[in-house]
Amino acid sequence: MINQRETALQIEASKSKRVVEVKWGDGHVSRYGFSLLRAACPCAGCRGGHENMRSEPDEDIFLVELGESDATMLAQIEAVGGYGIRLTWQDGHSDGIFTWHYLRELCSCAECRDEK
Repeated sequence: MINQRETALQIEASKSKRVVEVKWGDGHVSRYGFSLLRAACPCAGCRGGHENMRSEPDEDIFLVELGESDATMLAQIEAVGGYGIRLTWQDGHSDGIFTWHYLRELCSCAECRDEK
């Protein structure tokens, strides 16, 4: 059975607004600031090693605010199979794969935060 909550139907990025918007199969729309996405990069290097990698983002990630720089300017979004996306940043970093589950858990809207 397909989990509509974790099925991305459409992904759009606005470089001028510095936001990625994901429309989910259950009708929810998540908006992610570039700073949040970069701070929450799920790769081993950004997480501090494989032992720190999890399927959900750390709760304290929502408190991190990165300044505007090449590290937080999105260059490209690319599909990775049917399970997620890879973000490439202007500084060349592209190691993290954001699974649909991880990305949905990263939604910081009031509705999603209240579910936690």
